[in-house]
Amino acid sequence: MKVLVTGFEPFDGATINPAWEAVSRLPREIAGAEVARVQIPVVFGKDAAAVAAAIDAERPDLVLCVGQAGGRSHVMPEFVGINFANARIPDNEGNQPVGRLEEDGPDAYFATLPVFSMVDAARAAGVPAAVSYTAGTFCCNEVLYRLLHCLATRHPGVRGGFVHVPFAAEQVLERGDGAASMTVDTMVRGLTAMIEAAVTCADDAVRAGEGTEH
Repeated sequence: MKVLVTGFEPFDGATINPAWEAVSRLPREIAGAEVARVQIPVVFGKDAAAVAAAIDAERPDLVLCVGQAGGRSHVMPEFVGINFANARIPDNEGNQPVGRLEEDGPDAYFATLPVFSMVDAARAAGVPAAVSYTAGTFCCNEVLYRLLHCLATRHPGVRGGFVHVPFAAEQVLERGDGAASMTVDTMVRGLTAMIEAAVTCADDAVRAGEGTEH
């Protein structure tokens, strides 16, 4: 089995992106599966194209994309990607789109990874984790939606999903605003546990009490 894991480059003036920092430190093998790691740009269209190209090159059984969600305090697998972009800030090439991502695509796709089991595995490894029900409307959601669209239309046997990680601790020290953060080593531990669950879990039951109020 092979797992493809992607992480974004830095954006919005930052010198690092904790998503790639964590992805680049993942083990080469998790739960017997080979792990391929690829950095992708924070540019609408080019990010998803880079993921699609990596799928063609690596031929994985499972794809996990990872991005930064500044302000969150947990490692969070995403439940759904929506067919909509509304960029609050420009991407790394100055694009700031608003509108549907795929004109002929469905309004949303649900992740095909066992997100609840992944959360359980991260928590068991001592990492704060929770399921997220919104991936935002920037490049992270775009990559999730277009990944799932690509898998549904071109690679129906491949499973895929997305995980958000918080700011890295060193980013918050630079920012000086007291935002929630996590060490990259903790992110690596959480992502490793989540990938192991995704590789080994045959069933993923939705549990009561894991939802959100808003």
